[in-house]
Parts: sequence; structure tokens; C-alpha cells
Amino acid sequence: MKKIYFIIITMVLLPLISLFAQSIVIGTGASIVVPSGADICAGTYGNITGNISGAGTQCDETPVPVELTSFTANVSGNKIMLEWATATEVNNYGFEIEKQTGSKQSVLGNWEMIGFIEGHGNSNSPKQYSFTDKNLIGGSLFKYRLKQIDNDGTYEYSDEIEVEIVPTEFALYQNYPNPFNPNTQIRYQLPQESKVIIKIYDILGSEVITLLNEKKEPGIYEVVFNRIKLSSGIYFYRLQAGTYVETKKMMLMK
Repeated sequence: MKKIYFIIITMVLLPLISLFAQSIVIGTGASIVVPSGADICAGTYGNITGNISGAGTQCDETPVPVELTSFTANVSGNKIMLEWATATEVNNYGFEIEKQTGSKQSVLGNWEMIGFIEGHGNSNSPKQYSFTDKNLIGGSLFKYRLKQIDNDGTYEYSDEIEVEIVPTEFALYQNYPNPFNPNTQIRYQLPQESKVIIKIYDILGSEVITLLNEKKEPGIYEVVFNRIKLSSGIYFYRLQAGTYVETKKMMLMK
């Protein structure tokens, strides 16, 4: 009786073990019965000369491409939050986030990559992603798109989304860094189209240079001040945009 039990156990276990192998060969005349409530799945079904039968479920897990289900943008203060989701992923290396900047009154600039988010490779479950753009400089209209890249380098672009942020008032911000040597950035914002003049003055009130003199669309902008030949000391920068005038102090330290 012991030998009989051993033979029966062996006959039951071997088929179960083979089900977890990477491949199962169903030879001519052989069969696999899938009972009701059970299922059998495979990445691909090869040349099957035998028979698969039964009331159970047969499913094909052949890989599907990255399926993007949503891509949205929301404004939060001086930031834009990008969020997107996928239903499935296959060989997903990741997403490059690309951006265009400008205004509705002007031609948008070239697409530029502003970030990268790593993908989940292969996944059959929903995945969530996010990216925050804190650099809202150069205009009032911002367009975004995703460049989804596979592990083999092939890629596909998502649909584009756009966000418009128009300042509600004129403003001139403190330069950064301050003190500086030799470069500093001066940021300002415009609620409407304006001719913008930015001039630099020394401590005695003498004009050093006209940094900017041109018409600008509504938006937030930055201009770089670089004067290696100037001596250390206190300087002033003055913004005039229409009837708005503002002056701030900065310090050059060498």
C-alpha cells in the first residue's frame, strides 16, 4: 500500500510542478483540462498539437503597449502640477516632460525637456505619475506634452495640454542672488502688454546701462545682469512699464 500511495502522489505533483515552468509542451494526443473556476494563461501560445479543453478560462497575456488614461494640469500658486496615469505598461523606460512657453498673442517657443520620470517597466495595473513645474518664466501660456520612451529607444508623444497664467498686477522682484558676483537675475511680471524699460544706476544716480527696452506680452519674465568690469558696491535697478515704476537695490561683491 505504501508504494501505491507514493506512485499516486508522484503522478499528481509532477503535472502541478510543470504548470509553474516557463513553457509547457502539449504533445500530439495529449490534453489539458481546465475545470470550471480555474484558468490558464500564457504570454504567447506556440504550436499546440494537443488539446486544451474544459469550462475554465483561457487568457492570452500577450504584452500591450503603454496605455495612457489621463494627463492633466492644475495651477497651485506659482507652480503647475502635472499628473498622468497609465492602465498598462510594457517596456516603459519612462516619460520626458516637454514644455512650450509664450502667450496667445505671440508664437510659442520651441519644445524643451524640463524633466524625466522613470516608468514601471512592465505592469498590468494602473500607475500614477506627477511632475511639478516651478519655472513659470517667459510668458503667460504654457503647453506640455509627454514623450513616452520604451527600453529600446522608441517613443510616442501624448496629446498636448495648455495652461494660461496671467498676472493680476505689475511687480518687480528682488534680484537673485543678492549680493552677487558677477551675475544676478531680475524678475518682473506684467498683467498686460507693456513697453518695458529696465535701467541700472550706481550709488550716485548715474545710469550704468539700459538692460531692457522692448515691448512685452503679459506674463512673468527674467533678465540677467552681468557686469564683470563694475566695481563692488551698491547699485539700483529701475523698472518702468507704462505708468508703473519701481526701483530696488542690489549689491555687487567681488
